[in-house]
Amino acid sequence: MDPDRARELLARERARIERTLRDVGPIDDGELSPENEDLADHATDTYENSYEQGLGEQLRDELAALERAEARLVAGTYGLSIQSGQPIPDERLEAQPLAERTVEEQARFES
Repeated sequence: MDPDRARELLARERARIERTLRDVGPIDDGELSPENEDLADHATDTYENSYEQGLGEQLRDELAALERAEARLVAGTYGLSIQSGQPIPDERLEAQPLAERTVEEQARFES
């Protein structure tokens, strides 16, 4: 993949991740307050907090993957599998700029 195109894709991913992290905002501690003593409201708040915490963790993982991809770009190895060194098809990188493995390797890695 052309390094300029890779930089563009990674910059878009960084903007998306950072924007979404900001949108998640601070996580409520889930404590009941006098204004929020209704158990149904508390259950909803607890679910939303849990969801946001999970989303925040996923986004931080994506940010770490982005930083690894940026380091590979600088090193000249972006677009090569971290497992085998085989080229990752440009179509995969267009769809998944943070991809670290070929589709086949990723399937084996996840199983």
